[in-house]
Amino acid sequence: MADVESELREQFTEAFSGADFPIDSQMDLVPTLPDGPGTKFEAGDVTLTAMEMAAKLGSHQDFPYDDVETLVDDVIEGLKAEGMI
Repeated sequence: MADVESELREQFTEAFSGADFPIDSQMDLVPTLPDGPGTKFEAGDVTLTAMEMAAKLGSHQDFPYDDVETLVDDVIEGLKAEGMI
């Protein structure tokens, strides 16, 4: 699972680094995604859409975020807590 986590971490960092930080909500991330809410992240046998992640991870995020690293850390921890990775 570590490979899946590191692959997803890399994809999330790339996708979200274009956001205008600080960001105050999930909606602030949508413009940075190539396919908006339908953007897919894939690693190993795990496939997640941005919309699916937003629905499941809301309670695991602590907005506002001042940098991409902290945001991605919380996304990864949320995915683990929800059993998605």
